[in-house]
Amino acid sequence: MVYDGIILSLLIGWFRGGSLKGLANMKLRGGWLFPILLAVQFIVFFLQERIEWIAKMSNVIFLLVYITGLAFLWLNRHQPGFSVIFAGVLLNFIVMALNGGRMPVSIEAAQFLGREYIEALKAGLYGKHQAITSDTLLPFLGDIIPLSPPYPRQQVISIGDVVMNVGAFLFIQHLMLSAPRHGADDAEKETTAAPANQ
Repeated sequence: MVYDGIILSLLIGWFRGGSLKGLANMKLRGGWLFPILLAVQFIVFFLQERIEWIAKMSNVIFLLVYITGLAFLWLNRHQPGFSVIFAGVLLNFIVMALNGGRMPVSIEAAQFLGREYIEALKAGLYGKHQAITSDTLLPFLGDIIPLSPPYPRQQVISIGDVVMNVGAFLFIQHLMLSAPRHGADDAEKETTAAPANQ
């Protein structure tokens, strides 16, 4: 879900006169950690059904990824939006930690994702997800918000995902608007100068 928020923020930043050049000004402490954490999650997701020890340790690995991610966000909390992203990641971490290292998913909310996905959840695991049951702790923090058509990418998200997207939006807007496009600058100057010439 956070990738959707990033794409939306980039588009809005562009229409507001911002520039992608602003992303080059991004200076994050421990920035090298982010791509590594993403890679670890993808590797575990694709290999946990093929390699037994990865399947057994996947929940622990996911929690370690979240803990490392929280540390990275805390180191960069001075950046605009990062405290909001931290709050969103923390909400997801809490519900996962309380439920065996898996993100609980509402079966009802996920019905539109197809029978195969639902059966995988009911059978036990799907990636880092599991079905919400009567034993699930803090289920309201799980994936309970359905995003179905006309939304372009069908998925079920959590409150933490929404909060993370707000933070990512704020951060990207800050970067893009800190380096406005020349065309946007010129338009603003013309608008400012117009009343003075009247």
